[in-house]
Amino acid sequence: MIKVLVADSHPIVQQGLESFFKPSTELDVVDSVSTTNELFEYLTSHTPDLILLEMDIPEVNGITALRKLKKEYPEVRVLMYSAQPEDVYAVSTLRAGAHGYISKTASLELLKEAILKVAGGNMFITNELAQRLAFDESTNKPRKYFRRLSTREVEVLKLLSAGKRNKQVAEELGLNEKTVSTYKARLMRKLNVDNMVDMLQQAKALELF
Repeated sequence: MIKVLVADSHPIVQQGLESFFKPSTELDVVDSVSTTNELFEYLTSHTPDLILLEMDIPEVNGITALRKLKKEYPEVRVLMYSAQPEDVYAVSTLRAGAHGYISKTASLELLKEAILKVAGGNMFITNELAQRLAFDESTNKPRKYFRRLSTREVEVLKLLSAGKRNKQVAEELGLNEKTVSTYKARLMRKLNVDNMVDMLQQAKALELF
């Protein structure tokens, strides 16, 4: 029986997943946590086989939490899930060490398939995402810029798009303000814009944040 820990800030999601998987003979939702503090506190005394980790879980963003998980609990498999666009965040989370990525718009049957695949030692991304990533970038110019971004650049852009100032971004990601400014300059260059307003408008227009 695969032991699954759900890390999601929404009680309805937690209870819904517990109810759906309750009859399963293959996996068991052993518990749910709502924040990253609760997640790491839970892991001090429990060892699930797999963590279903929400990208936008409170306190520390999902990619930062993922990095800490990989460092402190390398034996635990992590499947990231989010309502954010797959072709932006899936690549970033996989680079950061996730074993798979699935959208919150996916069916519960597909979620089960993803959990079983990741718990079995494999990676998981949807067929649709695999096709998009393999598609000729010249026909998908707006999105191709975002696939060029590093995991850390995506984190910085996400926080800036949420209205956070350099100091707040630096504190959340464990960086100094000068480094954040460097990331901002790099983002503008990679996204082919010359000011912050255009950079954030481009991200929001593409529904990336």
